[in-house]
Amino acid sequence: MHSGHSHLFIPGPTNVPEAVRQAMNVPQQDMRAADFGNLTLPLFDGLKRVFKTTEGEVMIFPGSGTSAWEAAITNTLNPGDKVLMARYGQFSTLWVKMAEMLGLEPIVVDVPWGAGVPWKEFGRILGRDKDDEIKAVFVTHNETATGVVSDIEAVRRVMDECFHDALLFVDGVSSIGSLDFRMDQWGVDLAVTGSQKGLMMPAGLGILGVSQKALVASKANTMRRAYYDFADMQQFNKDGYFPYTPPTPLLHGLRAALGLIDAEGLENVIARHARLAEGIRRGVAAWGLDIVAEHRSLQSNTVTAVRVPDTVDAREVLRIAYEDLNCSFGSGLARLAGKVFRIGHLGSFNEGMALTALSLAELALVKAGAKVPLGAGVAAASGWLAHGAQTPDKLVLAAE
Repeated sequence: MHSGHSHLFIPGPTNVPEAVRQAMNVPQQDMRAADFGNLTLPLFDGLKRVFKTTEGEVMIFPGSGTSAWEAAITNTLNPGDKVLMARYGQFSTLWVKMAEMLGLEPIVVDVPWGAGVPWKEFGRILGRDKDDEIKAVFVTHNETATGVVSDIEAVRRVMDECFHDALLFVDGVSSIGSLDFRMDQWGVDLAVTGSQKGLMMPAGLGILGVSQKALVASKANTMRRAYYDFADMQQFNKDGYFPYTPPTPLLHGLRAALGLIDAEGLENVIARHARLAEGIRRGVAAWGLDIVAEHRSLQSNTVTAVRVPDTVDAREVLRIAYEDLNCSFGSGLARLAGKVFRIGHLGSFNEGMALTALSLAELALVKAGAKVPLGAGVAAASGWLAHGAQTPDKLVLAAE
């Protein structure tokens, strides 16, 4: 039997703050009552601040981030449309699969798992598309399987340089609310996230930012949809209602979560994630282990995928952590199974949690047969957290 607290260090669902948990402990209420908009209308405004959009609209669908993927596609594209996509991790791969299942024709660029979106290659492909046959470009901002963050601004830049009119779709499930994300500035047309990551809630809400350009496209496209129809959502949302029964406890939780983000300040939230992620990465380096991200510029501030030694099975590290240490880390997905374990460090996460994650990972690694120096990871991270000086736009070591 386990005693004490369970430790959750997976990249989602993330830890739910007590204020959010308590906020969801409410009786059911009339979702057609005249004052229901008092709860819901501020949520749309709060989410727009997180997405950094004043021009677009935000829609909340009961479901996971995957449901928002589907809503984005079915409302703006047509069967047979060509779309430009890349596969560089499990979630970008799954988005390609969904596009195929919904009748799109993906043009897929495959790159190593550990690389980011191949925006230069995207630019070359778009530059050759003189007739604008490609109707959308899809980018996974933060590939949760590999701990890699991609440059959305660079993708927008090459699209603009080609004068290409494609819609820009961005999967921000493990980035929005934790990493710098600028929907309007980067010209994102469909931005997808879910409640269970940076928004510090249970899974259950698929959240979608929609540009005015995407709304126009939704009025002319022919792909079938019903539950996810933008027109229904817009008609009801303007007064704070939904076209079906919403999960009202989750909406109360969302209000509390947005309140926590506002109280800390979004830029401070982003800086905190960067500071703690750097501590985790320094801890991993002190073990003598590598991470999956190929270059420092690609390293995610929400999840770190750690490569175990060739003599160790990462699944054994995960088993020991869960069964012996009452701790959950993320598993290696698909081709990374057995080779990688992942440390999630997003949402409601602080210095003590970062050091705990490293200490328990060290124990699990050693028990699984890895030759890592006990205490080295914690010491390296502690040195960074104790002596690092941070501003919202950069991180520097005070001692350097």
